Amino acid sequence: MGIMPERSRKKSKDLNQLSQSIVDNVTMEEIQEKAIAEGKNPAAVMLGRLGGLKGGKARAIKLSAEQRRLIARKAAEARWNKKGE
Repeated sequence: MGIMPERSRKKSKDLNQLSQSIVDNVTMEEIQEKAIAEGKNPAAVMLGRLGGLKGGKARAIKLSAEQRRLIARKAAEARWNKKGE
């Protein structure tokens, strides 16, 4: 008899990994449904979301400490100068 080939099997997930994947799936479905309701292409929305999730961190890395400080100061002033809220 020959050696049996090793069959590929799904690896069992940790309970935390399983719950995270369920949440991710539900969130993605909600985003796609909202995009369809607004008349947008769901695939384009997902690509934009991926870029948006990476954008802030990438921008922060490229900015100097002084640039980040100026941006933060401008944002704080805008929050404090709001009228009627």
